[in-house]
Amino acid sequence: MLTDPVPTESGALPAAGLHRTRLATSWAEPRVRLGVLGATVLVLTAVFLFTAVPGSLSFALGIRSRTVLAMLVVATAVGVSTVVFHTITQNRILTPSIMGFDAFYVLISTVLVFFAGSAGFLGFDQLTLWLVQVGVMVAFSVLLFTWLFGGKRRSIHLMLLVGIVLGTFFRAFTEWMQRMLDPLDFQVLSDAMFASLTRPDETLLLLTSGLVVLGCAVIVPLLRILDVLTLGEPAAVGLGVDHRRVVMVLFLSVSVMIAASTALVGPILFFGLIVANLAYSYAGSFRHAWTLPTAVLIGMVCLLGGQLVLERLLGFGGTLSTVIDFAGGLFFLYLVLRKGAR
Repeated sequence: MLTDPVPTESGALPAAGLHRTRLATSWAEPRVRLGVLGATVLVLTAVFLFTAVPGSLSFALGIRSRTVLAMLVVATAVGVSTVVFHTITQNRILTPSIMGFDAFYVLISTVLVFFAGSAGFLGFDQLTLWLVQVGVMVAFSVLLFTWLFGGKRRSIHLMLLVGIVLGTFFRAFTEWMQRMLDPLDFQVLSDAMFASLTRPDETLLLLTSGLVVLGCAVIVPLLRILDVLTLGEPAAVGLGVDHRRVVMVLFLSVSVMIAASTALVGPILFFGLIVANLAYSYAGSFRHAWTLPTAVLIGMVCLLGGQLVLERLLGFGGTLSTVIDFAGGLFFLYLVLRKGAR
């Protein structure tokens, strides 16, 4: 166990103690922690791209680079959206999934399989299907936010309650429809319900990247306002923030990014919960200029590290989303119990 360095008789610190003090001071800097995390991501990326190549390196790089880009897009969309959502709601356990996005995505897929059959579902043009899923999810969020914030009803707690109720309804209705599906149709639907980051469609990946960049471009100029929002609505309004307008803009940006990433790879329920809460602990600062990029990089570490374990150690014995959801469920219980103990 390290102790504080004891000064010598002359009042100077010993060389070893001074060195440890400087290291501790450097590590306390958010930029140093962010740099270490960025270097870890680069190492994991290099390992994923250039190791265990069974055939042509150029062919493998073409496929693996798309997977890495998809991971970056998902980590950015989910990490940024979850941190912003926590700031708005003043709650670090809730995630955008609480609004029913994942349940709504599964419901859309279930409805398509139910009415078109597995053959019709698989025959859909991927771009058309992506546009339908993103459009329906964004329209749902716009209607919800407009209804809750358009008039006198502006309670975020009411919005969360409505989101929980709608999510429960979507899941119940989805389960009812799935019980009536043909076994083959249900198998096709089950495959679509698990998130997949490998070999994403290039066109859809580019479109999703564009929407995520657009969402980040809206959020970045509001970083200082986000820091103020952490003080709560009364304090933010007292400091001159147009709380209603800012919250609407942030909610819509979060909705677009989550809808686009979910339509691209599928639902990953607890991913945002993991990366956001780890970012708060690791960043060493509560400023969003540090917590947002930290959440993105931690998301990349989780996705790259998890994919490497599944491919190189487990031989694809499972799916990455299943592992993340299992770990996220345990992490969620830990957070709930810890807050309950307090």
